[in-house]
Amino acid sequence: MNDEEVLSEMKKMVAFIKQEAVEKAREIQIKADEEFAIEKAKIVRQEAINIDAQHEKKTKQAETAQKIAQSNQTNKSRLKILQTREQHLQSLFDAAREKLDDIAKDQEKYKSLLAQLILQGLLQLMESKVTVTVKSNDVQIAQDAAKQAERDFKEKSGKSTSVTVQEGLDKDSAGGVLLAGHAGKITINNTLDERLRLLEDRMLPEIRLDLFGPNQNRK
Repeated sequence: MNDEEVLSEMKKMVAFIKQEAVEKAREIQIKADEEFAIEKAKIVRQEAINIDAQHEKKTKQAETAQKIAQSNQTNKSRLKILQTREQHLQSLFDAAREKLDDIAKDQEKYKSLLAQLILQGLLQLMESKVTVTVKSNDVQIAQDAAKQAERDFKEKSGKSTSVTVQEGLDKDSAGGVLLAGHAGKITINNTLDERLRLLEDRMLPEIRLDLFGPNQNRK
């Protein structure tokens, strides 16, 4: 084989090797592109999952914050309503308390009321000697009422009792009587202020129901 033939064969071999290299490079590029596409898809999918998770988390946080805000506002509104109701009820009781002073203006009715209050206390104490404390300007009318109460007590119980009337109630008191028996060990508060307070306690649920209806929060 002469030099030209050898050179020709070498050129063929170089061309073949070059072709093989090009094809091999193409295969590598294709495979790399496929792997890149797969990896890219994985990354995109994972990021999409992360974004969805973050969005869901933030959405839940926003919903929770909204519910808390609504609950706080509802509680504030409910508290405001309750406070307004209580203020209204208190204004009613204050108005009733102011009218207590008018009771003593009708002396005959007031004396009859004192007699009933004293009699009630006597029937509770069942004592032969009872002290009745009243306002200073009620002493005389209370003495007359006490005599009537003594007679009514004897009629109802069959026993006699002696009532001593003394002053001692605060001048700002609306009136009524404070009874003491058993050597002062037992007292019965039948003052008008105390009777109104007891009436408030007993009638408050009924008044609240009449004014505002049933409480929707209670079953």
